[in-house]
Amino acid sequence: MNYRKLGKTEFSVSEISLGTWQVGGKWGDPFSHANADKILNAAVDAGINFIDTADVYGDGESEKAVGRLVRSRSERIFVATKCGRRLQPHTAEAYQPAVLRRFVEDSLRNMQLETIDLIQLHCPPTEVYYRPEIFGEFDRLREEGKIRHLGVSIEKVEEGLKAIEFPNVTTVQLIFNLFRQRPPELLFKEAARRNIGLIVRVPLASGLLTGKFSPQTHFAADDHRNFNRHGEAFDKGETFAGVDYETGLAAVEELKRVFGPQMPLAAQALRWILMFEEVSCVIPGASRPEQILSNLQAADLLALSPEQIQAVRDIYNERIRPLVHYSW
Repeated sequence: MNYRKLGKTEFSVSEISLGTWQVGGKWGDPFSHANADKILNAAVDAGINFIDTADVYGDGESEKAVGRLVRSRSERIFVATKCGRRLQPHTAEAYQPAVLRRFVEDSLRNMQLETIDLIQLHCPPTEVYYRPEIFGEFDRLREEGKIRHLGVSIEKVEEGLKAIEFPNVTTVQLIFNLFRQRPPELLFKEAARRNIGLIVRVPLASGLLTGKFSPQTHFAADDHRNFNRHGEAFDKGETFAGVDYETGLAAVEELKRVFGPQMPLAAQALRWILMFEEVSCVIPGASRPEQILSNLQAADLLALSPEQIQAVRDIYNERIRPLVHYSW
C-alpha cells in the first residue's frame, strides 16, 4: 500500500481507501453487520487506514460498524464521517449551527468514539458555503475535542473553490473519474496551493467503470442506479457520474480497447485517478470483501502511457464532456 498526505490534516492515508455507502451489502438489502465487519477488517488487513462513512449510510448502522472496527483494531485508523443529509427538507435554511452540532454528537455516540478525525459537510446546498457561522461552529467543536478537522463533500467544482476560502476547511471530497474530468482544470490547482486534501468518491461511476454492466443488467428497485438516473432522489451526478447509462456503456467499450484485457478496467480507472498527485486518496466502495482486493490491484499498475492518456481524453471529449463537464 502507498500512503499520501491528507492536506493540512497531516494524516498519512492509504491512497486507496474505503467508502462505506454500501458496506452493509448490496443496494436495497438490509444492513448486514456481519458483512460490514468482513469488509472493514479485510480493508485494514490490506493496509487501508482511512474509512469514510456518513450518518445517513444505513441510517447510522455504517457508523456503528466503523466505530466497532476502530475499537477492535490496534492500527491507527482515520475515520471520516459526514453530517447534514439527515435534514428534512435538505435546504440551506435548515442548516443551523446547533443542528449540525447535534449531528456531530450523534455520530460520536453511534461510533462510540471520543473524537472524529474528519467531519465533512455532506453535500449541502450551494448557499451554505456563503455562511461563515456554519463553518465557525466547527472551530468550537474542535476546541471541545469532538472533532480534529473539518472538510466538505461537494457536488460542484465551484462549491469546492468557495469552501476552501474558509481557513478551517482541510479537505474536499469530490466526484472525479474517467467520466468526470473537470476538477483538475482549476480546483486541483487551488487545492494544492492551499494544502487541501482531496478525497475522490464515485471513482468507478457507480460501477459503470468496472466494465461489468450491459444493457441487460438489472438494478433492484431500491438501488439508486435504478431510481435516481435523472436526479429523482438526490443529485443526478451521484449516479453514473451524471452520464446516461447507454452512453456510459458505449464509452466503456472504447475504454476496454484502450487498456486491453490484461487487467480489470476498474483497476485501470483507479490508476488513472492516482496519477494526479493532488489526489490524497480514492474511496471506492465494496459490498463484498473480495472487491477490496480487486481495487487494490490499481496500486501496483504502471502509469498510463502517453498514448493511453490521450485516448482517454479523446473518449471523454467526444462522448462525455458535452453531457457533464459544465454541470458539475
